[in-house]
Amino acid sequence: MLKAGDSKRVAELMRETAAAELLPRFRNLAKHEIREKKPGDLVTVADVAAEQRLASGLAKILPGVPVVGEEAVHADPSLVDLIGRRGEACWIVDPLDGTANFAAGRDRFAIIVCLVRDTETVGGWILDVPNDRMAAAEKGQGVTLDGLAVRGAIPDGRPNGLLGDRVQKEFQRQLNPAQRERLGELTTLRCAGREYVEMLAGRYSFCSYRMTKPWDHAAGALMLAEAGGDAVRFDGTAYGPAGPMEGGIIAASTREVLTEVRAVLEMVQMPLLAPQR
Repeated sequence: MLKAGDSKRVAELMRETAAAELLPRFRNLAKHEIREKKPGDLVTVADVAAEQRLASGLAKILPGVPVVGEEAVHADPSLVDLIGRRGEACWIVDPLDGTANFAAGRDRFAIIVCLVRDTETVGGWILDVPNDRMAAAEKGQGVTLDGLAVRGAIPDGRPNGLLGDRVQKEFQRQLNPAQRERLGELTTLRCAGREYVEMLAGRYSFCSYRMTKPWDHAAGALMLAEAGGDAVRFDGTAYGPAGPMEGGIIAASTREVLTEVRAVLEMVQMPLLAPQR
């Protein structure tokens, strides 16, 4: 579906969008340019402008392929159904991943784009905007970070990872020292795109999320799989962009790390780790 040069065109479009719509507004937003879609879920004028620019540019790269953008889905939730259409394709776009960081002036935000065909992710791009780092992958062709091929490696020590604050607190409360020591440092960057880039860079071994919105995870899951790792839902089934948004995800740089992390997570009893039935 993607022709020679198309992946580069997507990356260039993302960088152009960051330069035109995100960076000029970073730490320069007025109060009225930030609002809540729902309690705790922020959107800014930068999100909307970036999504519009990306949608227009992607339409030129693959004419006729629809765009499922995070902000467009908020206005029309039925757009998500495009991801699960058999035999058809769509783009999925997160124009500003880490909006809360962006609105607070924290330099942890990203642009995420992926291409889905026949319900599977076949292309993914993540731009760590503040650091201008680009990760790109096509299914079956590997993954690169800033143009260099990436392969996941088993960590020398215990797997370190990225987990939400609530899960970290439950780890400390429920696990005994021996169980807790099976994993290394745990933290969160509050930006899925940035977290996947850091995993590709070798700084972290795994991440886990309760919510699995495809604009947050489809590109990163493909990248880790292309690097020799994997991503599964909490019930052990393979992650896919067309699946439920509350099925959970555990993604790791290697399958060995994934097995170890799943074993530890399964020791923690809490509703937000339980798979939905």
